[in-house]
Amino acid sequence: MNKKIESLKLIIETIKEPILAVLVAIVLIPSFIISNTKVPTESMMPAINPGDHLIVSRLPYYYRDPVRGEIVVFKYNDDFLIKRIIAVPGDQIDIKDNKVYINGELLDETAYLTKSVKTYLYAGSKVDFPYTIPDDYYFVMGDNRLNSKDSRVFGAIPRSSIIAKAGYRIFPLSIIGKIE
Repeated sequence: MNKKIESLKLIIETIKEPILAVLVAIVLIPSFIISNTKVPTESMMPAINPGDHLIVSRLPYYYRDPVRGEIVVFKYNDDFLIKRIIAVPGDQIDIKDNKVYINGELLDETAYLTKSVKTYLYAGSKVDFPYTIPDDYYFVMGDNRLNSKDSRVFGAIPRSSIIAKAGYRIFPLSIIGKIE
């Protein structure tokens, strides 16, 4: 009986550290690198719909800054929002005739917006256009321009508030795949 107990103790001692490492990784990886998030609003339609489940990753922004066109998750007040980066630090953004201009050039948004989408300004906006994006700030907008609380309302967001990059839709299964 003692030999069995000693053998069991040896096995436990041998596998204790690897199992602990795996358990720690299972707990920490989702919170530091990737996570699953459910989209609550219509602000990113048609690219992302309410109820879609997304895999978002913190990893890209550990080694590089966000770039124009990426869909990001960021913290605004006590909420987590998901929007598209429209302008980056140093860019001058203007909204004229319901269209977005970056550094004097019409922004090509045909990859994610239909031609009929118009970009309106909101009354009470914190931004006067044209507006130059400060260092370490980003201008974000929802793709559903008529139904999105975004930088047109609250201004550019600090780099430090950007949490993750939206990567893949995992639900509903009928439209699973990479998000552009």
